[in-house]
Amino acid sequence: MPAPIIVFAYNRPDHLAAVLAGLAANEGADRSKLFIFCDGPRTRKDEPKVLATRRVAQGASGFLDVSVIEQKKNRGLSASIMAGAGEICDRYGRAIVLEDDVVPTPYFLGYVNAALDRYRDQEDVFSIGCHTFDAGVDLPETFFLNIPDCWGWAIWQRSWQSFQPDGSALLAQIIEYGVSREFDVDGCYPYTRMLKEQVAGLNQSWAIQLYAHTFLSKKLVLYPRRSVTSNIGFDGSGTHGGVSSGYSRVRTADRPIAVSSIDMQESMLARDAWKAALGDMADTSKAGIAGELRSRLGRLYRTLGPHKRKVLP
Repeated sequence: MPAPIIVFAYNRPDHLAAVLAGLAANEGADRSKLFIFCDGPRTRKDEPKVLATRRVAQGASGFLDVSVIEQKKNRGLSASIMAGAGEICDRYGRAIVLEDDVVPTPYFLGYVNAALDRYRDQEDVFSIGCHTFDAGVDLPETFFLNIPDCWGWAIWQRSWQSFQPDGSALLAQIIEYGVSREFDVDGCYPYTRMLKEQVAGLNQSWAIQLYAHTFLSKKLVLYPRRSVTSNIGFDGSGTHGGVSSGYSRVRTADRPIAVSSIDMQESMLARDAWKAALGDMADTSKAGIAGELRSRLGRLYRTLGPHKRKVLP
């Protein structure tokens, strides 16, 4: 049997419809169990879109079986993923995970199921990644990194059970071992800052904890030569996604991914590709923050009378 598929959704019915259509177009979808976890509304204002999203979930077809789990209260993305992935892994021993803005290509299920089977008993392999950055180099058909993916991924129960989600403990270890720069992929992306913000309650990211655990455990994540997912969430509609696009450095697979046994070590070629992409993402993020600050300052400047403008820098 193929691994069960989990999709986490909230209030984006059109995005969810695209994800479900992409999934159903995959060979093997009709033999796969699908679980759609729908979070509850944060406010009354969110209720119409939450209900519309649930109608899309309830209409899902093309799968062996569809279960829609509707939360009455809002749990937030991090808590939803922690609970949902844990539940399905406990029941089935493994799981394939998507969020409602990560659209799978036609080669998605073939790749992840083959990879889950191939590395099932390899304790050094923590999870399966699906989204590969393109740096204009010819990457191997599959390769390993020690950075987990959150834009379409798969995991075994053995890995999920070992996962240490305590951000404070993970951050303390990174600081104690003096590996913050390495954790930031040689200073290319501010992952340490993200983890500090998660600990402080300034973001709901679960992926930063997953990365910290994988990094500190020295585990590996398998990736395909080209992406088998596409992120459509950078349109301002999501909790963490802006309207941006330093995340566009990607080409999707145009054929099935051949999953075979490879050397159990990180690909330095792929790591360099990640560093280039992460550098672009960090630059885009900084530019976006600076632009927003300039915009807010400009609005404040125009609002104040001439006699008060001198207080502004």
